[in-house]
Amino acid sequence: MARKFRGSEEVKVDGKGRMSIPARFRRIFEAGDPDWKPSERTRMIVVYGPESWKKLEFYTVDAADRIDEEIDRLPRGSQERLWLETLMNGMATEAEIDTDGRLVLPQKLRDKIGLDNEAFFTSKGDFVEVWNPENYSEASGTLQEFMERFPDGFDPRSFLGNAPIQDPREG
Repeated sequence: MARKFRGSEEVKVDGKGRMSIPARFRRIFEAGDPDWKPSERTRMIVVYGPESWKKLEFYTVDAADRIDEEIDRLPRGSQERLWLETLMNGMATEAEIDTDGRLVLPQKLRDKIGLDNEAFFTSKGDFVEVWNPENYSEASGTLQEFMERFPDGFDPRSFLGNAPIQDPREG
């Protein structure tokens, strides 16, 4: 099983769009690039998504390949498959982390999510989200609203069981 991304971190972005990828994340990108060698650049996949997205998603090559395999199992021509192919392939690009651990993010992608001097990385297990720190603060409010539905002391790990999840306010 592939290692998961864990943690969050804010990094500087210079005028040319260079940002350092935190070392703990680089190690996972390296492990997830089947062609990587220590003296070479590490490949990764950047999903920039539809216009409404204010974030980027960074995937290892292996993780993107696993998603592609799942997409390939969907019926050819189905709306679900077309949507996922568009998101994961049509709204994505390959990028490289240089041997100094930096990624140059194209201006088009920086503009899309409003990146200037800082980027906020937050782990989502199989991938890393990259945000303008201000946009992340706004977006995290939605999760906070969901969490507030549950009583103090509620253990979200209980979602991991086999029983369907119910809103505590419903019956």
